Amino acid sequence: MFQTLHLMFETQYTELALAVDLIAERIRALGFPAPGTYSDYARLSSISETTGVPKAQEMIRLLVEGQEAVVRTARSIFPAVEGVNDEPTADLLTQRMQIHEKNAWMLRSLLEE
Repeated sequence: MFQTLHLMFETQYTELALAVDLIAERIRALGFPAPGTYSDYARLSSISETTGVPKAQEMIRLLVEGQEAVVRTARSIFPAVEGVNDEPTADLLTQRMQIHEKNAWMLRSLLEE
């Protein structure tokens, strides 16, 4: 599964790297400093870091859980965003949810037997 996973992970990694910039820009547009270090991200994350080198199936399962966690987090922010009529942030959240739901679905398809 190496080649398949490598290409899929690289696509998702690249998309996430671009998303970090969009999210940081939105945070700055709202007048707040954006996190900028790995320790900042680790402190703010609801996804715990995995140690060691998991086998392919476990890696996929962990990534599904991570994608689903991002969707849950985005969904939980919606009431606050709607409460202040922040349409640009709502749009960003909607886009992130669509991407992470699709990624989770694609990863889950690899776990089916």
